Amino acid sequence: MAQITAGSAIFPRLGALGVDYVFVNSGTDFPPIIEGLARAMADGQRLPRAIACPHEHAAMGMAHGVWLMTGRPQAVMLHTNVGLANGAIGAINAACEHVPMILMSGRTPVAEGGRFGARTVPIGWGQEMFDQAALVREACKWDYELRFPEQIGPVLDRAHAIAQSTPKGPVYLSLPREVLCEELPAEAVAAPPTLRPAGVAPDPAALRTAADWLASAQRPLVIAQRGCGSAAAFAAFGQWASDWAMPVASWWATHLAIATDHPCHVGADPGPYLADADVVLVVNALAPWWPDKHPLAPGAKVIQLGPDPLFARFPMRSFPADLAIAGETAAALPALIGAMADRPPGSTAEARRARLAARPVPAAPSPGRLTKAQVAAALGHALDDETTVFSELGVPLSALPRRTHRSWFQEPHSGGLGWAFPAAMGAKLAAPDRVVVATMGDGSYIFANPTACHQIAEALGLALLVVVVNNAEWGAVRASVAQLYPEGMAAKTNAMPLTGLAPSPDFCQTAQASRAWARRVERAEELDAAIADGLAAVADGRLALLDVQVEPD
Repeated sequence: MAQITAGSAIFPRLGALGVDYVFVNSGTDFPPIIEGLARAMADGQRLPRAIACPHEHAAMGMAHGVWLMTGRPQAVMLHTNVGLANGAIGAINAACEHVPMILMSGRTPVAEGGRFGARTVPIGWGQEMFDQAALVREACKWDYELRFPEQIGPVLDRAHAIAQSTPKGPVYLSLPREVLCEELPAEAVAAPPTLRPAGVAPDPAALRTAADWLASAQRPLVIAQRGCGSAAAFAAFGQWASDWAMPVASWWATHLAIATDHPCHVGADPGPYLADADVVLVVNALAPWWPDKHPLAPGAKVIQLGPDPLFARFPMRSFPADLAIAGETAAALPALIGAMADRPPGSTAEARRARLAARPVPAAPSPGRLTKAQVAAALGHALDDETTVFSELGVPLSALPRRTHRSWFQEPHSGGLGWAFPAAMGAKLAAPDRVVVATMGDGSYIFANPTACHQIAEALGLALLVVVVNNAEWGAVRASVAQLYPEGMAAKTNAMPLTGLAPSPDFCQTAQASRAWARRVERAEELDAAIADGLAAVADGRLALLDVQVEPD
């Protein structure tokens, strides 16, 4: 009977589970994996594509981006504890956004000698930990350390199924080098997967109650933060909002749930509608409003709907839930819409429609000033509806028209910065015919380890537009100080210690080091032409970067 090592079995088994890519930052624990991969490639086996990533944060972000485009979980392999530590921020981001992925890292050999794969160099001692999985345990749904080679198939099956079960999220597998070097029968790896993900169907009684509340509401409000889950649900939700004249707010939206110019979209701020709402539907929103700023009307009923409507992995979250409906948004939201299908909208819908029509029109960004809003408006003129925009403390959704499913993604609320650039690269890898734009602040661009990202993009031929809105500071920190201490010394003197990033590096040279097209934009009148030229470079197959010097918000 043919034998293979456990390390050799990993890629074939991941392929059998439907994984497209394995994003890898390798180390001295990888020899059995690399040898097995080389043998499988020489044999012509069909395997997931191995992507070498010179930084772990890029690997995690790219796996996140592929998921957003395909809905299929991907795998990441890192080097022992040090690689896992660098990948931990990506795991936190994925956990916050319910993004499934299989995260693996080697474990320094246990044996100090006398066993194949035992320790050979000083890092074998230096990288050992009492509890390596603790680095990511709080961000992962499940973790395990491989004990025997014959476990590799069942363990990967279990990891894949748990990652995709509701609520979805990352899982972690530790891989000791000695175990990876041991053998198992090759035929065991070819067996069909033994486990399937577990979904959660919304409770029919809860759906009927929610439908009754919403249908009879005088002043309902919907707050949607993480999209609708699918293109079909996106279309159904937009139509339902129109039919019922349901106001929809997108407070800190990380995914688009409704077109920004939809007649029922009331913008990001739920405050004006929340103040007198009698029924509030919260669609997969971790923090649907600002408690100290947005008071809930007395007696208002709140419906929380989503894969984890109470967000159980967060220690404290006390937003009301008079009714909680659990289920993947792509299924639960259409189910709720269906439960309302036999109820006529009635006269209250017409009153809501009149109120929506009378709401103020947001002011357009002031021309002539280079601000984030002005950059957003210029991008809005240049991009079509199918372009996917990743924004991380970059351009605001309020100034950028977006109209389709998967056309907008914002940084996770976990705030692990450096996300947008690699996530956009993952999206472009998964959808090469789609125009992808990453826009981020200068601080976020630095956090992304841009040299590593540009190297990967050049190696893979990923042509996307990167827009750095550069105010030479951590603008979010400045805004937070001004928010908490509006009359404080920092605000009065406009001196904000610990927020400045001047002098700003020449980001164009960073991009050009990997042969990217790059341009610095300093005046508003240069912006439209620069965006057009950058998109033309992307169409020619090059990554393009714009370093746009913007004024502080």
